[in-house]
Amino acid sequence: MCSYTIRISQIKEYKKTQIKKASETNVQLNRCHDEILKKVFAVALEDYITSAGRPPCEFVWFVTGSAGRLEQGLFSDQDHGIIFKETSASHQQYFLTFGKKLSDALNEVGYSYCEGNVMSSNPIWCRSLDDWQKQLLKWMETGSWETIRFLQIFYDARKLAGDAVYVEELRTFIHEYRFFKPSLLKRFSNNVMRIKKGVGIFGQFFVERTGPHKGSIHLKNTLYLPYVNSIRLLAIKEGIQETSTLERMNRLKTMERYQTILIPYEKYFAEILAYRIGLFRNAKTYSDVHFLNINQLTKEERQEIKQLLRNGIKLYQQVQRIIEKGC
Repeated sequence: MCSYTIRISQIKEYKKTQIKKASETNVQLNRCHDEILKKVFAVALEDYITSAGRPPCEFVWFVTGSAGRLEQGLFSDQDHGIIFKETSASHQQYFLTFGKKLSDALNEVGYSYCEGNVMSSNPIWCRSLDDWQKQLLKWMETGSWETIRFLQIFYDARKLAGDAVYVEELRTFIHEYRFFKPSLLKRFSNNVMRIKKGVGIFGQFFVERTGPHKGSIHLKNTLYLPYVNSIRLLAIKEGIQETSTLERMNRLKTMERYQTILIPYEKYFAEILAYRIGLFRNAKTYSDVHFLNINQLTKEERQEIKQLLRNGIKLYQQVQRIIEKGC
């Protein structure tokens, strides 16, 4: 067994023991994820350099999705990309090949491949700074459901290795375009307009009717995403660079027009992150942490979850009105 394989195996074992130990709070858990992701990156790059040589130019490796927002649960898949400084076909090949090695290493350690292929091994997510700018412009000009979704994914990008300035520069590029083309914000809003409700007006849970998660609510879609998507919309509107939902809320609260709106929702979202860790401490798979069987909840927990679901819908509706008014 080669040294590289041994080191990746050691990180895999480290992850198995440390993730649960770090799951007391969302902050501790995500610090642990960051530490592991950085370890994998460093080992993969060091081994890659021995065969392909040193990186031909400056670059940044970023994570996005829940990792970008510092909101990973006990289980997490991959969402990442690369921005390199100089445009060149040979540079593109260098970083794409490295991206494949990195994705394979992360999968081996326990971060499963992204089903949507948002990984550094995909040319869409591994580009030069200039090509990234051209791609973002194309996405903004096209405005299809898929391209707006890609923009939302990129907007949550956070650097883990390299120079964060490249990520921030591209996010600023989105802000500047939105300023001159206000219609972009409404396209963002339309993309997330239809949220999946988890509770009805009479207090009934909307659960999965069939399949392996029958009797469960889809926690990610019904409870978590209404808060995440709503706050991201306001962050885009106000040109905010922070990526975590709570950090975005803190920035928005410094603006008078959002203070009364957001103060209670910061508490609600922190409760959701805590619930997700507590309720799924014994989960076995990535899929398990997205579904909540309501029959396993106490009466008190059911009421708390229902209120958090209602609050998410309320926040979402308030943000929709703000976007529609253009204020």
